[in-house]
Order: sequence, then structure tokens, then C-alpha cells
Amino acid sequence: MRDRVFTVNRPSALHDTKTAYDAVAPLYAELFSDVLDSLPMERALLAAFAELVQAHDAGPVADIGCGPGHVTAHVHALGPTTFGIDLSSEMVALARRAHPELRFDEGSMTDLDLADGTLGGVLALYSVIHTPPARLPAVFAEFQRVLAPGGHLLLGFFAGDDPLPQEFDHKVALAYRWSPDALADLLRRAGFAEVARLLREPREGERFQQAHLLMRKP
Repeated sequence: MRDRVFTVNRPSALHDTKTAYDAVAPLYAELFSDVLDSLPMERALLAAFAELVQAHDAGPVADIGCGPGHVTAHVHALGPTTFGIDLSSEMVALARRAHPELRFDEGSMTDLDLADGTLGGVLALYSVIHTPPARLPAVFAEFQRVLAPGGHLLLGFFAGDDPLPQEFDHKVALAYRWSPDALADLLRRAGFAEVARLLREPREGERFQQAHLLMRKP
């Protein structure tokens, strides 16, 4: 659904990545704001995620790396109160204009300005693909911190068939593909339990398999 992230931990890389996504924000919104219309399996998974969040009633959903806000708005329409967070000020500005009824904040997933245990759900759809592999455990620990017990995380990423993360030439910045098993193991080490996973073959115009992990904080 979305193939960008805003969590590179060296200050210069963080600045460069933010700048790059600020520059492409209008084009990104034009290309991807209606992408869910052609992704029935992803819509079904988002509906299941929203239903689980509502059933537990543990708090709102944060769409972390929300881009122009199209997924934020989609999940909010399914029932859970949903807001977006993105490092790119241009993405946040576009999201606010497109969805003025919703909340969008600037922020980094490495240091979320949220109290412990306040969220019923976290969306991170293609939002960690640029994160250096050694830094992912800290990101997952931050997701664990802000989720309430029983809260759910939905993580989307590009799949690889190697046990180790594989670099690839993303159009904006260096990115990584991950084996679903390897990422699920990292998430389990962070305290999550797996609920479900989706692995989809690439459509026309896509290079890689698309993967999603649905996890729960016990």
C-alpha cells in the first residue's frame, strides 16, 4: 500500500529521508491516495484489524507513517477513532487538507509523543522498510510501549525469501525486504504474539511479494 518510512536513526540520514519525502509528497498523494480501491485482500485485513481493535476497546489507532492520510481515513471510517503520525511535514499538510476532520501530527516512530499503553491499535504499513535492521528492535519496543494490553499491531512490508534482510534500490532511499518469519520473530522478542499473516504475490508494476503481520500485545 505504501512504500516509505521516516525512521533512519543517524541525524543526517533522518534529515535526508525527511527532505526526500517532503519533495515527493504531492506526487505520492496523487499516485497512492486511492490505491486501496484495487487491493481487496488488504482491505479485508484492515477490516479485521479494525474489528479486533473495536472489540477490545482499549483506545484509538495510530497510523504511524501515515503519508497523505488515505489509510488513516479508511480505518477511521471502519469504526475505530484513528489519527495519523508522519515525520514529513509535507505529508502531514496534505493529510490535513484531504481529511480536515481527522488529526494528523508530525513525529517519529522512534520516539512517539504518546503515553504508555494509550493505543488500541498501531498501523505501520510499509513504515519500517528504510529502518536499519539493527534499529528495528527499538522501533518495535516503542510500538509495544504505546499499545495497551490486548492492543493490535498491523505491519506491512516488502517480503524477501532470505533469512537476513535484503537491501534494494527503493526510489527514495535505501530500503530492506524481510522474511515474514524473521520479522515475526523480532516482534515476538519485543513481546508480541502473532494473530495472522498475509503474503500476496506482486501485481503488475510491483517488484516484490507484499507481506503483512497482524500481532497482538498480550
